[in-house]
Amino acid sequence: MLIAHNSSEDKPLIKVGGQAVIEGIMMRAPKTLTVVVRKACGDLSVREDRWYSPMEKWPILKKPLLRGCIVLYEALYNGIQALTYSAQEALDEEEEKLGPWALGGTIALALAGAMLLFVVIPHLATLGMGALAGTDLGVRSVWFHVIDGIIKVTIFVGYILVISLIGEIRRVFQYHGAEHKSIHAYEKGEELTVENARKYPTLHARCGTAFLLLVLVLSIFLFTAVFPLLPKDLFGNKIVTNVFFILVKIVLMVPIAGCSYEIIRLGDRFNNPVLNFLLLPGLWLQKLTTREPSDDQIEVALVALRKTLEKEETWAETESSAC
Repeated sequence: MLIAHNSSEDKPLIKVGGQAVIEGIMMRAPKTLTVVVRKACGDLSVREDRWYSPMEKWPILKKPLLRGCIVLYEALYNGIQALTYSAQEALDEEEEKLGPWALGGTIALALAGAMLLFVVIPHLATLGMGALAGTDLGVRSVWFHVIDGIIKVTIFVGYILVISLIGEIRRVFQYHGAEHKSIHAYEKGEELTVENARKYPTLHARCGTAFLLLVLVLSIFLFTAVFPLLPKDLFGNKIVTNVFFILVKIVLMVPIAGCSYEIIRLGDRFNNPVLNFLLLPGLWLQKLTTREPSDDQIEVALVALRKTLEKEETWAETESSAC
């Protein structure tokens, strides 16, 4: 999710981010969630909701390291709802909202799949490579985590390359580019028109793609530092020991996600060579997850952005007057 941190001459910019969905865009501000989808007939379908972030109710969650995990959860929660809505609207199907149990189950399944793909499989594959090479490649070895990390990144990039071959996904990637262009125009203080947005790049430093890649890279360094401190063997059983190691990796994904989010924020606020270097691979990877959009796709992104900004100001005024 993209979050704006700059400010214009008149007033601070509203923090707003987005996500490409099926034939449309989801935009989210602190209090507003908007999804705009282009239907098969060419009309735009708009859904606007008031969003209540857990950080509103519990301000402690806004603290550094904690907020990154909350943002990731919100991206999953909002993203699944937006994708469901966009699929129904794009196909002109009757809308059926996901209930809390169904939504919670979908998020749990998505997280479980991600952990299997990026934690369990790379760990077991690295052990297997060590066994095939006749080397005791234990988790205390730096090389174990380097190989484990390379496998993770390879799976991630390979997955993106494979799905990019699907026509429908390529259109989602075009909407992804339209989302970035519209937010660039907003952050530069430009009038939100197709002409103004078109000239901006499809890449953005605070993209979720960059965030995920940074999570994978940071995991190499943290695992290398932590695992030599863990017991080498539990109960003399290799299976139990490796299950324990995998569980530790899953738990450590929380601080890794928190650190990655803070680096993304700092990289946007400061033009620092070290931060720019850390974020550069994420920008390269976005060349795979974004495509140059058509004008009508940029139009959808701009409608979503304008409606989000208008609604956000309305919510702020309403709640301010109520106080």
